[in-house]
Amino acid sequence: MSLLDFLAILQGAGATVGLSLSGIALGVPLGLALALARWGRVPIVAPIVATYVSVMRATPAVTLALLIFFALPNAGIEMDPVPTAILTLTLNTAAFNCEIWRAALLDFPRDQFDASVAFGMGSRLRFLRIILPQIARGCLPALVNEMSLLIKASPAVAVLGIVDATRAAVRVGAETYRPLPPLLVALVIYAIIVAVFIVAQRSFERNRSAAAASPAPLAATA
Repeated sequence: MSLLDFLAILQGAGATVGLSLSGIALGVPLGLALALARWGRVPIVAPIVATYVSVMRATPAVTLALLIFFALPNAGIEMDPVPTAILTLTLNTAAFNCEIWRAALLDFPRDQFDASVAFGMGSRLRFLRIILPQIARGCLPALVNEMSLLIKASPAVAVLGIVDATRAAVRVGAETYRPLPPLLVALVIYAIIVAVFIVAQRSFERNRSAAAASPAPLAATA
């Protein structure tokens, strides 16, 4: 396999990272919003969200990508392959993120919630200052795991014509009649991408643990 072949796979890996990060950046907050709708048992909205989550979790990403790409034009909405891929990954990961966030919300200590209410905190301040920091820390390993799964599911968008790492490797293998080397390169690239997420998660957890264990600075005496 030549250097140009390797660079082609590397370029495809760039597309994989870009699409995956876009899906993560949109899917994580969307999943949180959906979880809040279910947790708060918002009338009408909660059962719709529950249905959406069940359907999305049962639908393969490749099927969802094709459905969006071919169905939306019938509704008068034209989308290029890249926005379609981002929408596919976002809708897919949001459903799984919803369940991760919802589980954390259900496990949130009720006494802390009641205490914040007793102190007169509004719902917005209570969520931002009390609830979100704690559930985010607890959800982090599961969220990183879901991000890893999304990266590994991203080759599904190749059906839209997007050249990601896997499609680039297959193309190089077809041109050189040696499919194994480029596929092994793609495998190593995926492993490196996922490892970066895991290392970042562990580093963040160590920093949080160190910050929590460090003594608070003494107040200045008059």
